[in-house]
Amino acid sequence: MSQNFIACDRDQAFLMPPSLREWLPGDALVWCVLDAVAELDLSGFLVAYRADGHGRPAFDPGMMVALVLYSYAVGERSSRGIERRCQWDVAFRVVTANQQPDHATIARFRARHEEALAGLFPQVLALCARSGLVSLGVIALDSTKIAANASGQANRTYEQIAAEILAEAAAVDAAEDELYGEARGDELPPELVDPVSRRARLREAKVQLEAEAAQERREYEARMAERAEREAELGRKLGGRKPRGPREVAAGRRVNITDRDSRPVKTPRGFIQGYNAHAVATCEQIIIAAEVQIGGTDQGLLEPMIDAAASELRAAGVEESIDAAVADAGYWKTEQVQKLQDDGIQVLVPPDGQTDGKPGDPRRRGGVYDDMRQLLDSDEGTRLYRQRMCTIEPIFGHTKHNRRADRFQRRGRAACRSEWRLITATHNLVKLWRARTAAIAA
Repeated sequence: MSQNFIACDRDQAFLMPPSLREWLPGDALVWCVLDAVAELDLSGFLVAYRADGHGRPAFDPGMMVALVLYSYAVGERSSRGIERRCQWDVAFRVVTANQQPDHATIARFRARHEEALAGLFPQVLALCARSGLVSLGVIALDSTKIAANASGQANRTYEQIAAEILAEAAAVDAAEDELYGEARGDELPPELVDPVSRRARLREAKVQLEAEAAQERREYEARMAERAEREAELGRKLGGRKPRGPREVAAGRRVNITDRDSRPVKTPRGFIQGYNAHAVATCEQIIIAAEVQIGGTDQGLLEPMIDAAASELRAAGVEESIDAAVADAGYWKTEQVQKLQDDGIQVLVPPDGQTDGKPGDPRRRGGVYDDMRQLLDSDEGTRLYRQRMCTIEPIFGHTKHNRRADRFQRRGRAACRSEWRLITATHNLVKLWRARTAAIAA
């Protein structure tokens, strides 16, 4: 008697027409994404297409939005990777209804609808709010450094760029001399061929840079005059570091020739070429604000990020106000802390950084500094501040490790901001899916 196995006949044809609904379980993430897209306002995408229907037919924007959202939700952001998975991944084939957009179409869709994709963030937040996932007792804000789509080796000073242009021009001249020899009568105009004219154009560019440096000096002098006027009003010198002069700034300035908005930013593992990505989250780890800044500092962004969170909540239809906000010491800005407290928001931000048991900055004594230290040392302040580590930091770990979103795919701050808002919106979508799945299981 032969052994009893379930038959595995790959040549067996479907006995009845297959249904996509039978390919995945009913609680799969893809169904949550498709249901969410059905509730979104996609008018921002539709306006980019001709209303008369002329021209080559395009993929349905609703399908493309669902494809992008689901791809980011499962950690697939490469346009070529998305194209491959549209061929062999069942969930992707369900999203596209067995259509297979190529990687160029996917990449162009993301670039063409950059602002509309960023605008999905408040709509997804509204879906989470309607499901009861947004509570604003305590919010936490923090930032993480995300690598740019550029190499740190591509950073150049203006002098290095000019030297490379000159070297390239000389190499082109030598190659043309070797290839063409004497003039043949069909040369380019003399002003484009003569290496002297190339150097003249570089000198013109240098004059332009000098003009920009002069403008920076005028702005610096205006800031110093304002500072002197303020000191005269107070009758004492202002604390803190004086603004650096434009010569010091220009001397150390470098620009990345691949992504000019990116900067070297410090991480626990050293410097990377990248951006500073900020997020504000609730205790349920729902992100309520997401922004990208140039440079690695957090100082001065406490109030703007809380204001951005309030704006996103209003756009999402959430009327509840923010009671308390916690952030690390890098966000400390005295004027902003005082203003937020005057507005009725309890702010918990350490005025001292990592001091290893040593006393903090001696200039930060009395007034709001000591009040904040006493608040953080109290039982209630300690309890509230501890929520920061279990609220915002796991989000960054999940995003950068589990979903592999540790490097931006596109270049420029505007494009990276759109991508970061898309990443955080899909984080909220995953949270919404898990909440609905848990509710069904219960």
